[in-house]
Amino acid sequence: MAEALNVQLKKGVLEMCVLALLSGQDGYAYEIASHMSEAVGMGEGTIYPLMRRMQNDGLVSTYLRESGSGPPRKYYKLTKTGRAAFEQQRQDWTNFEAAVRKILGDAT
Repeated sequence: MAEALNVQLKKGVLEMCVLALLSGQDGYAYEIASHMSEAVGMGEGTIYPLMRRMQNDGLVSTYLRESGSGPPRKYYKLTKTGRAAFEQQRQDWTNFEAAVRKILGDAT
């Protein structure tokens, strides 16, 4: 039961976490996946469909950059829409987290 909850919580915040990473600097999918794997245990296979969806939704744009170790890499950059979505999601998260903390505090 706890594992199922953990998976659902992760799924609910993956987009926000990727937007947060990209708000600091542009990144390529493998790099983003590595950060996400370290931070929240997200598998690499999850990032590619998420990045495609975010691009289709207009949250990120892409460009190619030469790589010193192989073919050019596709980099993702937040769009104006993506930056606004991140700010809204961050505010929503803050409000939600405060409400949950209040409930959890009241339950003890």
